[in-house]
Parts: sequence; structure tokens; C-alpha cells
Amino acid sequence: MLTIRPFVESDWNAVWQIVEPVFRAADTYPYPPTITEDEAFDVWITAPKMTFVAEDGGNAAILGTYYIKPNQVSQGSHVCNCGYIVADAARGRGVASQMCEHSQQEAVRQGFRAMQYNLVVATNKGAVRLWQKMGFQIAGTLAGAFKHPALGYVDAHVMYKTLET
Repeated sequence: MLTIRPFVESDWNAVWQIVEPVFRAADTYPYPPTITEDEAFDVWITAPKMTFVAEDGGNAAILGTYYIKPNQVSQGSHVCNCGYIVADAARGRGVASQMCEHSQQEAVRQGFRAMQYNLVVATNKGAVRLWQKMGFQIAGTLAGAFKHPALGYVDAHVMYKTLET
């Protein structure tokens, strides 16, 4: 059974083990592959409104993490933005789906009216398919907006969902 709970400081080493290889690969997130651990902590923990971890209820291993934050300031702050990463060993087990569902409930609890993903790399077909399955629509496609390390400039989608409030 998966438990999703707020991040606590003692989770960082496990979270870093999950986010570091994804950031280093530079094929789904826009952070430089040379990002330092301190910089990663800032973007994943400090900057967002809240960060969560998904742990295996059986052994308390952290299998994934997500953050939630306002997508814009002031007049756009009713729309949130989230980022999700699942540990390699936990992929294909429904962790991302459960974190996405949890994030939508959390967003409503925090007063957000919609959720927007600003840069879903089009070559990340698993993510695009999952977000669509979770009710997100492609609001627009940005031609060549992401510099993929192996494929060069690839398209990125803006995805959006109005939340049930």
C-alpha cells in the first residue's frame, strides 16, 4: 500500500536519490544536468508551497515525490503547478497515478481551482498518456521548446485541468 505524506527534512537523502538521476538525464525536466544537490533542494523543496513523498507502506521506502506551487503570482495564483518523479525501481506500479490523484485533492484542499503543467516534453509519451488519462488536456504545443540531450529541440505541451471544487 502506498502512503503519500508531506516531505520532512529527514526524507531529503532518499528524495535526492530519486530526483538526481532524472535531473542529470535532462530529458524530462529543464534543470541543467550539472545541477548541484543544494540547487535541487531549492527547486524541489524550498521554492514550492509543499512537497510530498510517496512511500511503500510495507517498508517505508520512498518511491516517489511531487511538489505543488502556484503556477503564477497574484491574479494567476488560483492555478497550481506540480512536478512528479518516481524512483526507477518503482516505475510501472501506479505511483505517478496515485501522486497525481493525491495532488489534485491537495490542490483543491489548498484552494486551487485548476492545475497546469507548463512543459511536458512531447517525447515523454508515458507522461503525456498518463496526464491525459488523469483528465488533463493539451492546451497548446510549443514547437521546439525543450532541448533534449539526444534528440535536439523537441516539442513541449502545456497541459491543463480544471479541478472539482
